[in-house]
Amino acid sequence: MSVNLTPNAIAAILAGDVNSKPLVQVLDIKLISNKSQQERYRLLISDSASTQHAMLATQLIEYICSPIQNRKIIVVLNMETIIPDCEIIGNPTSFAESDLTSQKTLPNNNTQNSSMLNSNRLAAQNSSHEAQNFRPTVQPPFRPPPVYKGHGAIVKNEAPARIIPIAALNPYQGRWAIKARVTAKGDLRRYNNARGDGKVFSFDLLDSDGGEIRVTCFNAVVDRFYDVIEVGKVYLISKGSLKPAQKNFNHLKNDWEIMLDSNSTVDLCPDEDGSIPRQQFSFRPISDVENVDSNSILDVIGVVTSVNPSVPILRKNGMETQRRILNLKDWSGRSVELTLWGDFCNREGQKLQDMVNDGFFPVLAVKAGKVNDFSGKTIGTISSTQLFINPDFPEAQKLRDWFDQGGKDSASLSISKDIMPGGPKNEIRKTVSQIKEEGLGRSDKPDWITVRATISFIKTDSFCYTACPLMIGDRQCSKKVTRLGSTKWQCDRCNQEFEECDYRYLLQAQILDHTGITWVTAFQESGEEILGCSAKELYLLKEQDDEKFGDIIRSRLFNQFMFRLKVKEELYGDEQRVKITVVKTEKVNYSSESRYLLDLISKFHRQ
Repeated sequence: MSVNLTPNAIAAILAGDVNSKPLVQVLDIKLISNKSQQERYRLLISDSASTQHAMLATQLIEYICSPIQNRKIIVVLNMETIIPDCEIIGNPTSFAESDLTSQKTLPNNNTQNSSMLNSNRLAAQNSSHEAQNFRPTVQPPFRPPPVYKGHGAIVKNEAPARIIPIAALNPYQGRWAIKARVTAKGDLRRYNNARGDGKVFSFDLLDSDGGEIRVTCFNAVVDRFYDVIEVGKVYLISKGSLKPAQKNFNHLKNDWEIMLDSNSTVDLCPDEDGSIPRQQFSFRPISDVENVDSNSILDVIGVVTSVNPSVPILRKNGMETQRRILNLKDWSGRSVELTLWGDFCNREGQKLQDMVNDGFFPVLAVKAGKVNDFSGKTIGTISSTQLFINPDFPEAQKLRDWFDQGGKDSASLSISKDIMPGGPKNEIRKTVSQIKEEGLGRSDKPDWITVRATISFIKTDSFCYTACPLMIGDRQCSKKVTRLGSTKWQCDRCNQEFEECDYRYLLQAQILDHTGITWVTAFQESGEEILGCSAKELYLLKEQDDEKFGDIIRSRLFNQFMFRLKVKEELYGDEQRVKITVVKTEKVNYSSESRYLLDLISKFHRQ
């Protein structure tokens, strides 16, 4: 690998240039014996024409040039290794300071450099009591570059941190500052763990180079900055630590996130030049969402074609929240359901519903929506999601023009759900063969599908089980019970005995359609729908009149039903098997089914 060192770099440094980042070669390195605990190293550096001695220091700026015993030593304060092992480049000779006057091609060889050099010499004279004769046991004095002149004495970690791009942040930097705009601010959340109660909030930053990063604050730091941070404002932030980003919760394209602490500073900056954009999007066509992994975070933009009313939903933790579903459409020929949760339902959701009810279909940009694949692909809001109604940027204007000029009436296939006309929502229609061909049920979560199929066989030797009739609250126990003697039954769950048990369906049946056949299991309610009577009635009939029992079973064969199925892989012994459970059974409504088939034919015709 060929390397071109920076021409005349050593001459430029000795002349006072401390702002460039020269590329030089290290020809020699030696450990200097030192009475202090800090290790010091002396280098011999080359720019391919000249060599000069240098020393390594600990301050986190690039380099300075210090006068030591009537000569100049380059003090290297920050460096980066480009090639770890390389032959000597050029024919470098020891640089003499007298060469400065004879350099014809020296960069910046003008009055400004001369004044910088004089300034450095003056600073050296004013601090002569700090400078010592150059001996291996003496640490070279710190000489601040001219930019700090007149600010008084500056010690380690007191110099103003340099503003760097977000993309350049890494955990190995000591002093840094970033200037960025807040694009999103999360809610204040409280938590409890083994260390006690706590609180946390996060906000996202965007700088002028397009770099993004998340900042997180905990406990006392929350009190300092939560009310200070405002979305849309620009801040100068420094003195934080970098930790690996938690990708499960952090969607930004950055491997790191910033943790602020008690020493961190957050200062509001005037947005004078507007060089930092207010938001950054990476829009995906709706057709792409169909192939995106579940739980992915993405940006999408579309025209709102319908908005459902907000409805209350009870979460698993017992808390109630609001949910509102709307539909987005774009020019990719696809549409998708967007689910709004919580405050989004009453803020942007109500505004969108009012606009659609008035006959106007707004453009909606979704920043950081979460992809879900339950019953087809949908997009949902999370705490860091932002919604922009009729935003003022080119993508929105192009989408508006497309919709108004004919896109409104163009065909669009939903990637979210295949809904039975006249039937309940959240149902994906499949055939029997698709259960195996598509590997349904083999993921972490079960697949919920609807199949129109015919019953071809019912097992009659074990169509029900003896169940506990006792009530637990407002629900029947239904646990399997065992007989005690000839007159008693016992439930291990309720730890009680009783004289009469209940009977509940555990029906094993085969269903088939035009593509294949499979086994399913139907429990109580579904069994009653299939056989037309309760499990207890059918059990007693079998005991009293086996022929009549057989007639009822045969009468239910080759009847067609709409089966709502739960498909999930379960462990039987040492073998994984896919279990198909009938969740709900309905007789076929042939009018609704005809409308569904006609709509399906129409979709295939448009593709």
